[in-house]
Amino acid sequence: MKPRVVVILGDQLSPEIRALREADKDRDVILMAEVGDEATYVPHHPKKIAFLFAAMRKFAESLHRDGWTLRYTKLDDSDNAGSIPGEILRACEETGAEECLATEPGEFRLIDALEEMPIPVHIFPDDRFLCSHGEFDAWAEGRKELRMEFFYREMRRKTGLLMDGDKPEGGKWNYDHDNRKPPPGSIDAAPMQFTPDETVEEVLTLVEARFGNNFGALRPFWFATDTAQARRALSHFIKTALPRFGDFQDAMMEGERFLYHSILSMYLNAGLLSWTEICAAAEQAYKDGDAPLNAVEGFIRQIVGWREYMRGIYFREGPAYTRRNTLNHDRKLPGFYWDADTSMTCLSEAVAQTRDEAYAHHIQRLMVTGNFALLSGIDPHEVHEWYLAVYADAYEWVEAPNVIGMSQFADGGVVGSKPYVSGGNYINKMSDYCKGCAYDVKVKTGEGACPFNYLYWAFLDRHKARFGKNPRMAQMYRTWMRMSEEKRADTLQSAEAFLDRLDRGVRV
Repeated sequence: MKPRVVVILGDQLSPEIRALREADKDRDVILMAEVGDEATYVPHHPKKIAFLFAAMRKFAESLHRDGWTLRYTKLDDSDNAGSIPGEILRACEETGAEECLATEPGEFRLIDALEEMPIPVHIFPDDRFLCSHGEFDAWAEGRKELRMEFFYREMRRKTGLLMDGDKPEGGKWNYDHDNRKPPPGSIDAAPMQFTPDETVEEVLTLVEARFGNNFGALRPFWFATDTAQARRALSHFIKTALPRFGDFQDAMMEGERFLYHSILSMYLNAGLLSWTEICAAAEQAYKDGDAPLNAVEGFIRQIVGWREYMRGIYFREGPAYTRRNTLNHDRKLPGFYWDADTSMTCLSEAVAQTRDEAYAHHIQRLMVTGNFALLSGIDPHEVHEWYLAVYADAYEWVEAPNVIGMSQFADGGVVGSKPYVSGGNYINKMSDYCKGCAYDVKVKTGEGACPFNYLYWAFLDRHKARFGKNPRMAQMYRTWMRMSEEKRADTLQSAEAFLDRLDRGVRV
């Protein structure tokens, strides 16, 4: 019986991955490959590339120790075909295999590439997730609005997480109201960091040589690169940060890059951790009295709620989703998204942190970099490709709905019932960024005013035909119309002058 090639992708580093379960250890050949196509389809952050290559090498070694026949192609191997399909065909030619087993990739471009192969490729569902495509579609069928909150409740019922019989623990499904405290005076937690071992150092040297000009700092590199390390990082978070995660999950602080966030999403999305073990650990902390309900519920909601919901939206909406542009925004992405060279402290901090860590938390992504892009009318596809490139946890299935849908409202309301926009007051409330900023958050128009203030009102004015009758935005439109004609004109003029400077590449 001829062998089959069993391909394991870089974000499928789980021993229970479906293709591996379908394989025969005595017959089949496992293929893992570091290929140029996957490393360059967007200019990935060097830390992300290094994390995945190092984790892939360690996972491959664990498969080898477990007795699998393994083909592993390194990026600098002379006969590297440069793509996943190319490596599959090369493996078939050299082993005599005539078919391939694969687990469904998380990006349509790779699904298409596998489906177009000249050999049979059996693509199995990725059942590491809680909700299958069919289950999500069944939930969505016939609904006028696909709101995450209602999906999340179904996932809580399905898993039994934080449930008291058929009712939610504590009597409420969602404790988000308790999770909006401004930044504390100091932070007494930090994510667990790991010293690079020999395998990681070898990868870092490779990435420095091949991707040294990419946006982002490669060193210091401290990510976990195997499941044992990732589990230590999980335990560390549960003990040191989860208890205060809820209170301060939306807060932002200058110089504090992690606050009480877990920094586990890259490990979860690559397969080093499972959603079940993460949620079980968090729930147990609540049961043991080590973490409050608002923290644990908010954390679990991000995983079985938002994460699963985003994946459902991505596969339901299809491959054209990333090209949606309902608001017809076409401005180029400003250069400071790549160099942090702006006088706006919030944006400078968020971009600099992204450059150094390949990480920013959800409010920095949504209400700073995302909010500015939406208010300024940046092309949502450019925004999408930036997020996909710069974050270590970004894969299109989770990134695109968050950006195209939630952040940029480019999908016309599939994900959100209104755009996530705000003036400078929100950032001032939830951060300390405004205190030392060159712009004054309390000034609404003219030179020295916080750009978020006038850009916010200009956005509402520009899109009043679309959003003017939205009940969730009606109050803001009434406020806008109560302003004097002179004040509205001054606001729009300030926005026009700022956007003109942005278009001309003048530092802002």
